[in-house]
Amino acid sequence: MLFEDLSLSKSIQKAVYEEGYTNPTPIQEQSIPLVLAGKDLIGCAQTGTGKTAAFAIPIIHQLHRIVGSSKKAKQIRALVVTPTRELAVQIGQSFDTYAKYTNLTQLTIFGGVSQNPQVDTLKNGVDILIATPGRLLDLHKQGFIDFDNLHTLVLDEADQMLDMGFVNDVKKIVKLTPKNRQTLFFSATMPIAIRELAEMFLTNPETVTVSPVSSTAENVEQKVYFVEKTEKRNLLYHLIKNDNLSNVLVFSRTKHGADNVVKALRKNNIVAEAIHGDKSQNARQRVLEAFKNKEVGVLVATDIAARGIDIDQLPFVINFDLPNIPETYVHRIGRTGRAGNGGVAISFCSKDEHAYWKDIQKLIKVDVETVKEHPYPWHSGSPETASGTSNQPKNSNRSGGAHKSRKSATSKSNKKRWY
Repeated sequence: MLFEDLSLSKSIQKAVYEEGYTNPTPIQEQSIPLVLAGKDLIGCAQTGTGKTAAFAIPIIHQLHRIVGSSKKAKQIRALVVTPTRELAVQIGQSFDTYAKYTNLTQLTIFGGVSQNPQVDTLKNGVDILIATPGRLLDLHKQGFIDFDNLHTLVLDEADQMLDMGFVNDVKKIVKLTPKNRQTLFFSATMPIAIRELAEMFLTNPETVTVSPVSSTAENVEQKVYFVEKTEKRNLLYHLIKNDNLSNVLVFSRTKHGADNVVKALRKNNIVAEAIHGDKSQNARQRVLEAFKNKEVGVLVATDIAARGIDIDQLPFVINFDLPNIPETYVHRIGRTGRAGNGGVAISFCSKDEHAYWKDIQKLIKVDVETVKEHPYPWHSGSPETASGTSNQPKNSNRSGGAHKSRKSATSKSNKKRWY
């Protein structure tokens, strides 16, 4: 299928083609016709599947038909609620891109900054509003926002909103909107709590589920270290120090774990920061900007917080904790190797995570290099014996740097073999 087969306005098609898109992704191909038909929609899709365009493009098409070239005062006709500032900004940029050949306007509002510029723009009128829950309710309470003309409500990253404690705010927002609205509900996962929310908010919804991505980028070099759980922090420091790693995104399974990793690195004079749901939006944005500007060498993130991270040139991703959902591994390591750049994805596997690693291998079907020579291997047992397979690197001469023993890893000849 081509975008031109979706019967979109020429203005939108032109903007889409200029971005280099000719074929819609599966979530777009299935969702766009349903949204254009006015259906309520439940979309289960992870970041990286083209989800934003799946709702932004049909919303722009609908509003362009409604508003046209009208000179009347602009009123909020579409509202997108998303949990974090980073996601809100990215969604706003997408609307700007796809609507650039229409006269539609959008505003992105979030907390942690002065409300005055946001209020000034609201007074002038906007067609599309992208907002985080707290700032949205605050400005509505002050009388700067009304939803009398709202046509479409999008609840994006619903599971993350649940995780961050925004459920009550979301319920308040939904009650403020017209009952005859169209509602689009997107979530990367669909636990029972999320399904219950969807049942509360939507009317006879259609459901679109996109199978998670299973393939990993060819230009991402993958490695796995079988390491004792108690030695993971030591191994992380060892790799960063001995291989001069910088611009490293580290994934932790929990918020508490992320904070502990940061503390351990700082004790060893590594500039590190954590980003997770317990941090304020403003704090997360400051940390993310510092990481992008290379003022912070190591960023430790949970999976949900990392959804707002979009960095083209990210050389290293380290799975400090393996994810218990194998598809999450694909999305994690997909943070590196973007825009034609190479990247290295390193995974730490403790004995209690070995079942996770086997599930990951089944999904990706890639012979990931096992780095055997490092200072902190399993004390007993063999990962090859446990899995029944051998992941010996095809070219053992490439296993430089941290692949060697503690003594040889510090030698000058091994320091930069990953580069």
